[in-house]
Amino acid sequence: MRRALEVAGAPPGPGPIPPVTGRADEVAVEALAGDVPVGAVVYAPDGTELSSARNERELTGDPTAHAEVLALRRAARTVGAWRLTGCTLVVTLEPCTMCAGALVLARISTLVFGAWEPKTGAVGSLWDVVRDRRLNHRPEVYGGVLAAECAAALQSFFR
Repeated sequence: MRRALEVAGAPPGPGPIPPVTGRADEVAVEALAGDVPVGAVVYAPDGTELSSARNERELTGDPTAHAEVLALRRAARTVGAWRLTGCTLVVTLEPCTMCAGALVLARISTLVFGAWEPKTGAVGSLWDVVRDRRLNHRPEVYGGVLAAECAAALQSFFR
């Protein structure tokens, strides 16, 4: 992932950085027909994968079943605590306001995302929830990492 960040022009962050979009892309491609193909993976501070998820709104009928929220819930269960301090969330699409709020509340230390989302993105496109100084936690963010690769499945889905 360090190489992906270097290619994207982002400085490498502290600590070990796990392999990024390849795994999140795999998860996104697994998305069921009818659901937007977004994949998310949460890594422990040592780079071990804690959880992965894809959008499941259509499958579950749950409007909050975004890949990021599901991955955060599963990681918290794995760790046994709601605080995911030191963890990295990797997602193929810029998080929306709900997901950005959830990752801030979970105390995710690093967020890496692929494609930008100009219509609903809350990590710099439309809003910037994760950098709001009024909040008590602000993760390190690497946006647009391998954006073209991450956008490919989304563009195919919406055609």
